[in-house]
Amino acid sequence: MKRILIVDDEINIGLLLSKFLTRNGFEVETATHGNAALDMLAKERFNLVLCDFRLEDTDGREMLKKIKAAYPATGVIIITGYSDIKLAVELIKMGAYDYITKPLYPDEILNTINKALETQDALSKSLPGDNGLGQSSRKEKGTANGAFPEEFVTGDDSASRELQKQIEVIAPTSYSVILTGESGTGKESVAKAIHLKSSRKDKPFIAMDCGSLTKELAGSEFFGHEKGSFTGALYTKIGHFEMANGGTLFLDEVGNLSYDIQAALLRTVQERKVKRIGSTKEIDLDVRIIVATNENLADAIAKGRFREDLYHRFNEFSIHLPPLRKRGNDILLFADTFLKVANKELNRHVEGFSDDVIECILNYNWPGNIRELKNVIRRATLLTETNKIQLKALPLELSTFARISAIESAVDTIQKKETTKKGLKDAALEAEYEAILRVLKEVNFNKTKAAKILNIDRKTLYNKMKAINLE
Repeated sequence: MKRILIVDDEINIGLLLSKFLTRNGFEVETATHGNAALDMLAKERFNLVLCDFRLEDTDGREMLKKIKAAYPATGVIIITGYSDIKLAVELIKMGAYDYITKPLYPDEILNTINKALETQDALSKSLPGDNGLGQSSRKEKGTANGAFPEEFVTGDDSASRELQKQIEVIAPTSYSVILTGESGTGKESVAKAIHLKSSRKDKPFIAMDCGSLTKELAGSEFFGHEKGSFTGALYTKIGHFEMANGGTLFLDEVGNLSYDIQAALLRTVQERKVKRIGSTKEIDLDVRIIVATNENLADAIAKGRFREDLYHRFNEFSIHLPPLRKRGNDILLFADTFLKVANKELNRHVEGFSDDVIECILNYNWPGNIRELKNVIRRATLLTETNKIQLKALPLELSTFARISAIESAVDTIQKKETTKKGLKDAALEAEYEAILRVLKEVNFNKTKAAKILNIDRKTLYNKMKAINLE
């Protein structure tokens, strides 16, 4: 029998839901406070949690974060009294199965619960040995024999092999690690790979985006706070250090932290103890810290924006992630992997990429790196109706790049075929080619605008483009 935990501070709603779900074959427990629900989850197994977004001691966002960190095999559905699309998207990205609004309709609730449980059953089958409390007794696939976990995309290029080698070396230790590289190079994926190949793999992996923290909230997010410790502290909050205890804490964009928070962070890292704001009790910590940055921390230190002592605490080992444009043919390996994920996510059956798309993927500069490539493949998969992704399915910046590359290649071919001794006529033609090509690029290949700038009619422009294979 499937077990469901209802968390709602409105007793009547909890009671009605409990009776309705019990009649439909579920075993149901209720809680009116977030902390009480977390205590119940720590002691008993539940397949699904129905959690109200607004609770007296916390909110649905915090509950979701804590439940998914500690009990990943447990599904979560958030219930709220108002509809907010932005919030719904945020909660689903954080791991909620769904988000439903009051008033609650029995058929809708039951349908959503059944679908959520089906999803959790599928997840459980892919995670053998999970005890339902988030503590898995299984060995992470590939970790026992030295292979990389499935979550990490390996490659054959020299840059990829060097990255894999460094992860293999550092993962079994408890060293703090600094990950550097451009935005979107996969620093969080590398941090997860290090965690999953370490002895901490069955403990929490907590990721924290330091770039989104305000100075006022940073202390509470890192260290937690006690109820009533400051104005607005309506409930006790567990900080990220405490949530990650025993496991790994990943701090992304660590260079954005204020100097005051850096000082408090240094003390916590040095003493391996944390104290919630408003509390006198110190909590012992056993946390591995992995930080990431896309800026040069040495420059930040020189400018007085980052503490040198904190930098050296973090820098027990460092790994630089190469940009995607320097990963050689591994770019196609990433693209194939993202295509498989997108097919599964969108229930599509796209088999691959057309030749011109492959050429574009290999030659494009990828300023957004792996993150940009992943988003491009997901979008293209959604728009593709054939068995292969075509150039027209790519975003404008990529399709334009492909057209410009093709034109430049054609012009280059024409120029190579010409003799070294050009007559006046040939020199004039070459100048005309270059002028037409330059103007077309400037107006993003809008022929009407190009003809106007060149002071010729559209038909003449077509004829000239045809003569130099610019059709």
